[in-house]
Amino acid sequence: MGDQIQFIVEKLNQEPFRKNYNLISFDSLEPLQLLQLLSDVLGEIDPKHAVDIREELPEQTAKRMLSLLGILKYKPPGGVSDLSAFRQGLVTGSKPVIHPVLHWLLQRTSELKKRAYLARFLVKLEVPAEFLQDDTVADINKQYEELMEAFKNLHKEHEQLKTSGLSTAEIRRDISAMEEEKDQLGKRVERLKKRVETVQNHQRMLEIARQLRLEKEREESLAQQKQEQKSQLFHAEQRLQRAQVQLKEMQHVVADSKPESLMKKLEEEINFNSYLVTEKIPRELESKKTSVYFLQKVVAEPAMTQADLTALESEINEVNAQMNQLIEKRMMKYEPTDSKFSMYRQQASIISRKKEAKAEELQAAKEEMSSLERQMEQKTSQAHELEGSEVLTEDEFKQFVNKLRSKNTLYKKKRLEIAEITAEYGILQRTEELLRQRHEAIQQQLQAIEEKKGISGYSYTQEELERVSAVKSEMDEVKGQTLDNMSEMVKKLNAMVAEKKASLAPVIKELRQLRQKCQELTQECDEKKIQYDSCAAGLETNRSALEQGVKGLLEECAQEESNYRYINCMKRTLEIQLQRAKDEMKAYVSPDPQERRRAVREQYTRIILEQENLGKKLREKQKVVRESHAPNMKQMKMWQDFEQLMECKRECFLKQQNQAAIGQVIQEGGKDRLVL
Repeated sequence: MGDQIQFIVEKLNQEPFRKNYNLISFDSLEPLQLLQLLSDVLGEIDPKHAVDIREELPEQTAKRMLSLLGILKYKPPGGVSDLSAFRQGLVTGSKPVIHPVLHWLLQRTSELKKRAYLARFLVKLEVPAEFLQDDTVADINKQYEELMEAFKNLHKEHEQLKTSGLSTAEIRRDISAMEEEKDQLGKRVERLKKRVETVQNHQRMLEIARQLRLEKEREESLAQQKQEQKSQLFHAEQRLQRAQVQLKEMQHVVADSKPESLMKKLEEEINFNSYLVTEKIPRELESKKTSVYFLQKVVAEPAMTQADLTALESEINEVNAQMNQLIEKRMMKYEPTDSKFSMYRQQASIISRKKEAKAEELQAAKEEMSSLERQMEQKTSQAHELEGSEVLTEDEFKQFVNKLRSKNTLYKKKRLEIAEITAEYGILQRTEELLRQRHEAIQQQLQAIEEKKGISGYSYTQEELERVSAVKSEMDEVKGQTLDNMSEMVKKLNAMVAEKKASLAPVIKELRQLRQKCQELTQECDEKKIQYDSCAAGLETNRSALEQGVKGLLEECAQEESNYRYINCMKRTLEIQLQRAKDEMKAYVSPDPQERRRAVREQYTRIILEQENLGKKLREKQKVVRESHAPNMKQMKMWQDFEQLMECKRECFLKQQNQAAIGQVIQEGGKDRLVL
């Protein structure tokens, strides 16, 4: 603990505090002075907290300090049970609470400054989910989150640049090197100008070179523009594909819809929105307001002790007992008419609860559907970017799966057939190899017999003649068959043409009738379409009028809500001021000295007495200093004279030593001459 206080005193005596404390003066600080010192340290970390605590209420001071300590992630010593003691000690300025906080803050001031600076921009403002249903609020919240992410990235880049090692000396060296290079380039340009001036038509050549450079720059800019336009065209094509997909989906949805179904859907949506506006949202808003009111009331009250909690619990138990007694009395006075009304009330309450539950389920389903639609759009855009093809719809995907299954079964059948053919091919290959071996053996035997008989090559010649004759006979048969086939094919074609003409004659007649009927149906369809368009336009105008009415009601509701909040806030402030005045009057009039000491007048009287005592002590100290000033100045003059005297003696002693050393050197030189 002593090392901790020593560290705090050393840090407070340095810049930027310069408090000039010692251990005794720091330890003798009053609770109010300790709180002001803690507020000064917090103000050095975050300039918004550099305030005089005498100008604000103790509850506001404690709330402000606790909020900043929470942002700075200070963890008080002890467990969760000690948090209330920590808050109470912070309010009263207790030394065991304030000293560890000061030690923790002064240990890491620079780090906490950075954290407090970042907290101004990175502490996220929580917006209730029901407010995010409004498109304007949702857009503003999204922009707020995007700006927060941009700030994070910029801060990271700033920190990286600070730690990248670039110093001012290096930048100056780079600037000087670039200036030298600029001078060298200027001299080189001058030399080239002088050299070019001797050439004929140098002005025209310079102009042509300048135009060439401009054209090259223009070519580069045009190429860049071309690349940008290509990328824009690619993105536009992607957007067009997505729009076409959405159009197909909307057409698929609207294909089977009718005016009656659209009207029914709009009525359901209007009923649901009107229920939200008139019943659900005002009720939730009222509950939120009551909860906020109670929370503000709890925050405004001073810190509660265990005795206060036990008293409140006993009061709650008494109220519950009274409620039970009243319920029993009412049950004793039970009447049949009341039973009927109670039954109806129960049924109405059950229906209202079911209605609220279904409305919440519908709202959750709508939110889930919107999130799933956003995910589907993201996945569709990703698929377009990766493959560039359209995404299949549900029906197309089912057809594709069925087709794939049929192909899979066909593939399995073909695979079995291929396996059977492969096995048969292996058997036939083995048979062929055995027959080839037998044929070669027979041929060798035949050649041996022919050589014995003296007619070698006879069998080969015989085989060749038989093969040629067989080929000739086959060719003749093929030619004859080809001619026969051609004549038969011509006959068949003529017969087929005649049959088709005969069979198509009634079909053509029927087709003419169908074409006429198609024209009539097309005309009727156009008329129905015109009627549908007119009906849809009327419904659209009605819907827009209803939307405008709902919008006006919402704006009126928002205006009334803001007025209610303003009046409620003014009422609350007036109640607080009135309560403070009553508490002050009660404490001032109370005979209890402990209660009277809590009054603001008594506190200020006590502070004035303390300051008067402090001024009295300082005046006595000033008097003592004035009385001892002349003797002290005289003593200081004597010490200065004594210092000058000693300095003079030291200089005389040094001169005497130098003269003695010179005389000794002269005597030694005389002795050396005598020896020579």
